[in-house]
Amino acid sequence: MSDSLERLYQAVLAARDLDPAISRTARLFQRGPAKMAKKLAEEAIEVVIDAVNGDTDAVVRESADLLYNLTVLWAAAGVKPEDVWREMARRELMLGIAEKLPKSTVKAPKAIPDKEASAKALPKAVTPPAVRRRIVALEGRSLRKRH
Repeated sequence: MSDSLERLYQAVLAARDLDPAISRTARLFQRGPAKMAKKLAEEAIEVVIDAVNGDTDAVVRESADLLYNLTVLWAAAGVKPEDVWREMARRELMLGIAEKLPKSTVKAPKAIPDKEASAKALPKAVTPPAVRRRIVALEGRSLRKRH
C-alpha cells in the first residue's frame, strides 16, 4: 500500500503546478489549505455514511477519494508519506499496529528520524496504559449523503 500512496503523492506533486482549468489537483492547490481540508472532511464523512449504511462498494470508492484528498493536504503541508510511516512504526513499537495512541494517558516519545534510530529510541517492550478509552460505535440507523 505504501508504494501506491507514494506514487499518488508523486503524482500530486507533479500536478500541483498544472493549469487549474484542467487539473483538479492544481485547482485544490490554487484554492489553498482551507479548501483542501474541506474536501478531505467531506470525503471522510461520505466514507462514514457509506460504512454505516453497509454499502461496501461505496466505502471503497469514497476511501480512494479520501486518500487522494489526504495526499493533497500532505503535499501542501510539506508532509511526506514516509513521515507518516515513521510515525506508524513508532506507534507500533509502543502499543501495537492496531492501537491508536491515547490522547493524554501515555506520554509519547518524540518523532523518530529514521529506522536505525527507532530501535535505539524506544524500549523493547512498552506496557500499554492501564486506563483505556471506551470504544463508541455509531448506531445502525441509516444515514444519507448530501450531494
